[in-house]
Amino acid sequence: MEREVKTYVLKRSDDEAAPRKLSIDYAAALNQQQLAAVTAGEGPSLVIAGAGSGKTRTLVYRVAYLIDSGVDPSNILLLTFTRKSAQEMLQRAGELIGARSERVCGGTFHSVANLLLRRYGRSIGVEPGFTILDRGDAEDLIALVRSQLGLNEKDKRFPRKGTIMEMISKSENTLRSLEEIILDEFGHFADHIEDLSRLKTAYQSAKRQKQLLDYDDLLVMLRQLLLLDEAARMTISRQFRYILVDEYQDTNRLQAEVVRKLAATHNNVMVVGDDSQSIYAFRGATFKNIMEFPQLFPGTQIYKLEENYRSTQPILNLANCIIDEAAEKYTKRLFTRKIDGPLPSLVEAAGENTQSRFIAQKILELREEGVPLSEVAVLFRSSFHSFDLEIELSRKGLPFIKRGGVKFIETAHVKDLLAHVRVIANPLDTVSWNRVLMLVEGVGPKKAHDLLAAIVKGGQPFDVLRGVSGRSGQGLKNLANTLESLSGADDRSPSEQVNHIYEYYLPILKEQYDDYPKRTRDLDHLHTIAEGYPGVNEFLADLALEPPDGSASGVDAPDRDDERMVLSTIHSAKGLEWQAVFVIWIVDGRFPSVYSFVADEDLEEERRLFYVSVTRAKRHLFLTYPINVYDKSSGMLLSKPSRFLDHVSSDLFDTVALVEEDGRGNWGSYRDQDY
Repeated sequence: MEREVKTYVLKRSDDEAAPRKLSIDYAAALNQQQLAAVTAGEGPSLVIAGAGSGKTRTLVYRVAYLIDSGVDPSNILLLTFTRKSAQEMLQRAGELIGARSERVCGGTFHSVANLLLRRYGRSIGVEPGFTILDRGDAEDLIALVRSQLGLNEKDKRFPRKGTIMEMISKSENTLRSLEEIILDEFGHFADHIEDLSRLKTAYQSAKRQKQLLDYDDLLVMLRQLLLLDEAARMTISRQFRYILVDEYQDTNRLQAEVVRKLAATHNNVMVVGDDSQSIYAFRGATFKNIMEFPQLFPGTQIYKLEENYRSTQPILNLANCIIDEAAEKYTKRLFTRKIDGPLPSLVEAAGENTQSRFIAQKILELREEGVPLSEVAVLFRSSFHSFDLEIELSRKGLPFIKRGGVKFIETAHVKDLLAHVRVIANPLDTVSWNRVLMLVEGVGPKKAHDLLAAIVKGGQPFDVLRGVSGRSGQGLKNLANTLESLSGADDRSPSEQVNHIYEYYLPILKEQYDDYPKRTRDLDHLHTIAEGYPGVNEFLADLALEPPDGSASGVDAPDRDDERMVLSTIHSAKGLEWQAVFVIWIVDGRFPSVYSFVADEDLEEERRLFYVSVTRAKRHLFLTYPINVYDKSSGMLLSKPSRFLDHVSSDLFDTVALVEEDGRGNWGSYRDQDY
């Protein structure tokens, strides 16, 4: 027989019964879209934050609002991609809400994982006193295990420790098998799949025995903890009742699964990001995470931030049009109150150096108009795209810093190849001779020193090299034959010399660098640059130019001596902004890259990358493309603007034709004579 249950009503005090009075006027501080996201109720929320729409501001006010509404700050977890981002957000929240924000748990995925594993990890065999291996230590352990397994003694060259680390890391972060990663991205090591799998197992075992965790293990083991230890999962989830995730479009599969497990008891997850700015697939991030969030978290409320505070409307019109053609997206329309501004410019150049000359000239004009160099950026798809421009800017005395890649003349493989050209031009160049000799198998520092001494003493360099026997003998003979075939041949153009040396150097490149397929593209581009020069001396002289460290020589602005413009890959420019932005090499085959033509998802990521580049500009935007450029790696003649502009109305940009001042073709100079 069921007993009757009586109820007893607990009355609220007058203070509790009254609505909580908020300390901040959120409606006055935020636009309507931001306000809706900040004041969202319980349950999962997805905030699609368009470029320049105040994403960080929204997150800061969300933290403040939760605390202001009575949420215990220790129940809030803020996950970011950098420690600096978390610190800045919580500092700004503190300025709004006071010291209570200091009790919010904020940090990177990895720092939070470290905290939780030290507290709860014992149940899965992770002791609180575990040691975290940095990248170098992890690679050294891989090298030790590789040696113990005898994998250094194989007939075919085995991948280097850094490459193996990269393979394993990508496998862990994408939740894909090591075999799949190797076949997709490291196909030239496919013969070693079995041995690499064995090495990975031994590496994992060695870490566990010694209570060592590498960087990736922090998330791998946290996922394992949340999967296997239900009590810990429930405790952690109840602790962090409100989870906020910044830049969710940049998460990988592992991070997304960790977020899902952390929210097991409540689903109070707010993720903020922009699907149109998902551009990090190369390091394991997946566009699918942000697109699939509503399916993973049923009942998701979607908020869109569309008011842009960065760019003028003409720039946003172009950006909207570019992303409209995306195959999969959250539909949004960026708008701004900055209605007026110049149209973006689409500039066709007769060749690469014409493009470089235009940019240098235009930057000087903008500077005269009051745009400081620090507010100018040149963006590009790949680091080597700026090689010719770097030479031109140095020639014009325009100082710059480069982000997202090394200056091309400082890359090891480019320096290797150029060293061969230099010893042909100047047989007394002992620095270049030393570099060339050290590339030959069997030649160490001592042997190189002895050979240099013999060469300097006045002996015929090629006879000196051919006179060597032993392990290095054949390699030195091959070097002598290569150099001699080019020596004294004044009729051999720089491009012919570069091409001939490239054929000799390619086997060395493959032996020296595991990522040689990528490096060959740099050398292909060096060959393209060489084609624009009639003589070797001019070619080498220009390549030797270094950008000034301090002031811009020859530019009349003494009060701005410390200013430097920025050259940057688009990936490194994400989140940044400038008054004037040049996006170069907007030519089909370079942007989008020819390598993206095979898979639709790769092409779509290129489109998003283009969108990111355009939305970095506040007021001035220039899209430039050289025509009739031969791309050696693909065998294609590149001559049309990027396909991402095919559907863009000509009303959205100014089309600019470059005309020589004197009408005699000096605009392109000798460097564009072949175009």
